[in-house]
Amino acid sequence: MIAKNRLPVIYALLAAALFGSSAPAAKILLTEISPVTLGALFYLGSGFGLVAYLWLDRLLGGDRHSIEAAVTRSDIPSVIGIVLFGGILAPMILMVSLQYTPSATASLLLNFEPVATTIIAVLFFHEAVGRRIYTALGLITASCVILSYDPSAAWGISIAALGILLACTCWALDNNISRNVAAKDPVPIVAIKGAIAGIVMALIAFILGETMPSPSLAIITMVVGFFSYGGITSVFFFWALRGIGTARAGAILAVSPFFGVLISLLVFPDPLSPEFYIALPVMGVGAYLLMTEHHSHMHTHPAIFHEHRHDHDDLHHDHIHMGFEPSLSSSGEHCHPHQHEELIHEHPHKPDIHHRHSHK
Repeated sequence: MIAKNRLPVIYALLAAALFGSSAPAAKILLTEISPVTLGALFYLGSGFGLVAYLWLDRLLGGDRHSIEAAVTRSDIPSVIGIVLFGGILAPMILMVSLQYTPSATASLLLNFEPVATTIIAVLFFHEAVGRRIYTALGLITASCVILSYDPSAAWGISIAALGILLACTCWALDNNISRNVAAKDPVPIVAIKGAIAGIVMALIAFILGETMPSPSLAIITMVVGFFSYGGITSVFFFWALRGIGTARAGAILAVSPFFGVLISLLVFPDPLSPEFYIALPVMGVGAYLLMTEHHSHMHTHPAIFHEHRHDHDDLHHDHIHMGFEPSLSSSGEHCHPHQHEELIHEHPHKPDIHHRHSHK
């Protein structure tokens, strides 16, 4: 039995593994599919795959609203921000910038996303991050830099290189905006993001005159997108956000290049580079610091009325169900609007949806 406090970390690692696997898959698919079309198919597979899942769940009599909180009108601004920054602006800026940026420069600059995620989480969302987390983030980022460094490749810092940093910042904004709706059902949010982003990129591919691949190859590409390029990956990331916050989830997601290298090793016969063996222990120490963080102090929970998936085995949900019996999942989790009274106590915690207090 996996401890509940470990589940968010596991979700983040699963997201990293799935996202990392998309790199070797994309390398293979790019030999047959143009770049913009490939991105469009990935996002369409992500969006419409989850739409199909929601439709099938309803057809079979599923009742997600008894377990997950539905997206409401007040969540629309956050959903728009997620779609705009993470689904449209970031990939479009990246595609344009990559055309004019040396591959070595691009690989290194893409490691800026977890750094930007943490900076935004701390400065604008006031997420608590201490020296241990900064050290972990620095080690993980350093490991990614080591892994992607190629001294023999061309270099150059230009407007296009700054464009890659801007794309990473857009994804970092996407990560941080997602925390606003982390308590809600992630499936429809990710479905909307994928469907809209896929349609926009498909229109751009059409304007650019790119040709569509064969139906069978298009379906294979969409399946890859459903699992590793925004679909299941993003759902896991949302679940991680609920339990460990944006900075920590983003830092763990940054280990995805290592999963990409390991999967590439199985697909392609190329031997591992010396850089991999240097970067691996650096990443391992950073991941260890993240996973073994212990944070405890006296803190105050203000009174709040909200709705999200929960059970009654933690320290924050001791309410009673007046006049109704909620539908429980196999783990005893359920969802309904509930009231939290003001509470002052001390226990180990992370910046989950109940611990977004400041540390002044």
